[in-house]
Parts: sequence; structure tokens; C-alpha cells
Amino acid sequence: MPSRGGGPAGGRAAVAAAATVATPITEVSLDDAPRVVLGIGEVDRVLGGGLVPGSLVLIGGDPGVGKSTLALGIAQRVAEHGRVLYVSGEESARQTKMRASRLEADSPRLLVLAETDLARIAAQIEETQPALVVIDSIQTMYRPDLPSAPGSVGQIRECTADLLRLAKADGGPSVVIVGHVTKEGAIAGPRVLEHMVDTVLYFEGERHHAYRVLRATKNRFGSTNEIGVFAMSGRGLVPVPDPSALFLAERAADAPGSAVVCALEGTRPLLVEVQALVTRTPFSMPRRTASGVDYNRVLLLLAVLEKRAGLLLGACDVYASVAGGLRIDEPAADLGIACAVAGSHRDRATAPSTAVVGEVGLGGEIRAVSQIGRRVAEAAKLGFRRVVLPRASLRALEADGDMEIDAIGVDRIGEALEAVLG
Repeated sequence: MPSRGGGPAGGRAAVAAAATVATPITEVSLDDAPRVVLGIGEVDRVLGGGLVPGSLVLIGGDPGVGKSTLALGIAQRVAEHGRVLYVSGEESARQTKMRASRLEADSPRLLVLAETDLARIAAQIEETQPALVVIDSIQTMYRPDLPSAPGSVGQIRECTADLLRLAKADGGPSVVIVGHVTKEGAIAGPRVLEHMVDTVLYFEGERHHAYRVLRATKNRFGSTNEIGVFAMSGRGLVPVPDPSALFLAERAADAPGSAVVCALEGTRPLLVEVQALVTRTPFSMPRRTASGVDYNRVLLLLAVLEKRAGLLLGACDVYASVAGGLRIDEPAADLGIACAVAGSHRDRATAPSTAVVGEVGLGGEIRAVSQIGRRVAEAAKLGFRRVVLPRASLRALEADGDMEIDAIGVDRIGEALEAVLG
């Protein structure tokens, strides 16, 4: 690692900002360079169609989840068309080369720089004029004129501000920065870091699961509802174009406490398996555990099942999870969670060819969900012959015309459990 004394000794700006003039908005040209399509379908989907030139993208995630592997994969694709500067503050150039060889990232236009001094990095950017700069990671970068240590709030904020000025300069490169995540699940450093960048991508996934989910929590150039799904292999991250089939591949056909939910992430319909286990508790206070679904939402559904459907769950431990390590946040998964819990409690299995979707209200009513046609079409594509859904959504589905599947509309939670479990 270079000495911290090698940069400028004074002044607040490590990167000089070019003078700008005010321009009438009617004279601002939109004939800029088009998005850079990376060719990694899942990343292009989450970014909104590709990488915007001059944008600042933050990739966050837990240690070991694959952030550096994803960043190097993006650098490899951009290097097919232009020059890329990959700045590593955590590895030597040789270590980066070892990882690149495993990923088959072998392009002479991919330049590697092992450096943490932002002034020297800025000089290299000025000299090489890359189309993309990757900073791995922002917590290792520092400005010599600041007294605080690398990774501190001040250093992270000022280094990100300098990188932002570089990206937004006329003809500036796109910048991808990698950020570590704290135990609380937030990007290490100030929250202002997320406000400064154009796009925030979170890389999610359990270390012991083979699947990873790339989710946009902020995107100035696209939707924040899209997700990308990857499988971790010996050669890095492999995009999964059909995640529904992957998440249902190991589903047991006749296991009580399992239900297939027609979820929706952005424009992508997903069929996922929701599992529940209900067992008598040996303790005075029953346990409730949720993985992949909102814990408070599970508690709400248990109260509705006890009050509106007559399930006596007060003396039972309840465990709910989404198979495959995926996380589902939308209310349309409510009915699937409720059916899985009821199935485990009654020891009855859901029919293997049945999928469910619907939001459950506090009164036990089943509320309509959006884009029901896309959800039902995905279920039909994977061989499901029957979908239990809100009656209001059924009317919308019938109004659209052709249905490839047997759709059953329900109004109340008791009616839904009868349709799913018998």
C-alpha cells in the first residue's frame, strides 16, 4: 500500500472541478451516448437497460456474497468495447489477476491498479481515459489532505464526492464503487453516500446458498422494482434467466406446510415456495421465526388465522421461510404464507399443481393484487393447472379473455383455505 503522504498536502479538493456555465434547458442536448448494454441480462435488467455513461453506481452486500466478482464481471464486459480501470484497494494486482483468470476476464483493455490514494487514482483516470472505473472498495480509499483514517465517515464522503465530480464531468467515465455492509444491513459509512450516487444495488444471498439476488434500492435511470438472479459457480456468477423453475426444482410434492406463491418483482413474475412449520411449543411463550418474509407480517397473518379461520396457534411455535434464500416483500404473498401455516397445522398438503396469490386483510378478506395476468401466465408456463386468487382479480382476469389455467376466486380466508387444502 502506498504511503499516505504521497498526495497533495493542502487544499480541500483532490479532484479539480471544471468551470461550468448555466444553460437554458431548451438548449440542453439529449444526443448523448446510449446506454452500454453489458450483455449480462440480469444486470442490464436491474440497471434499466444497461449502464448509463457518466453514472455513479454503488454495489453493496455482505462480505463474501460476490460483490467483487460481480464488479469484475461488469468490467470484463465493458472492456470488450472500451478501456476499463479496475482499482483494487484490498488486493494486489497479482491477486486481482488470479481472480480474473478464474472468471476468464482476459482483455488487454482491462487495466488493473492497486492503489488507495485518490489523488493518484484521479491522475491515472486522467491519463488512461477509461470508459468505466471500478473502485473496490470505497472504504479503502483516502484523501491525503484529510486527517481521518481510510474508512471513516469523512473520508468516504469526500472520496465519493470526488468520484462523482469525475463521473459528471463532460465525457467522464461511468464509475462503479463497491461498498461493505454493516451488521445492521446498511452501507458502511454515512447514509449520505447512498444519496450521492445515481444507483444503489444490493447484492443479497446467504453464504451457504448457491443463489444471489441483485436488487436496486435506488435508480435515477430506471425502476427500483427489478431484481436479477444469479447462481454462484466455480467460474463466478451465472445469470439465471428462469428463476421460477430454479426455486421450485427441489420442491416436495406432498409435504404439508408448503405453498407456491405467484410473486412479482418489478416486471418479472416469480413462482417461489413458501414453507411453514407449526408444532406444539414446550415453553410458556411460543416462538415465531421468519426467514425471507417480513416478521411482522407473519405475526399479523397468524392473528388473522386464529381470529377469522379458527386455527388455535397460541400454543404453537411457528416457523416460516421462503425456499432458496429469496426474500419476498410484497403483500401478494400473504395468502401463500397463510396456506402454508394452515397446511402444517392441519397436516394437509397443497395439491402439487396449485399456486396461490392474494393479500390478506385484517378482516380475513382476500384483496386484489396487481398484474394478475402475468402471474397466472407464469404459473401456466411451469405446468400449474390451478390458481387460487382474489375474486376481484379473477374478474379482471376474465375481462382480459383467454385463460390457460383453472382460476378459482375467493373472498375470505376460510374460503381460500378450503379451496387450497380441502
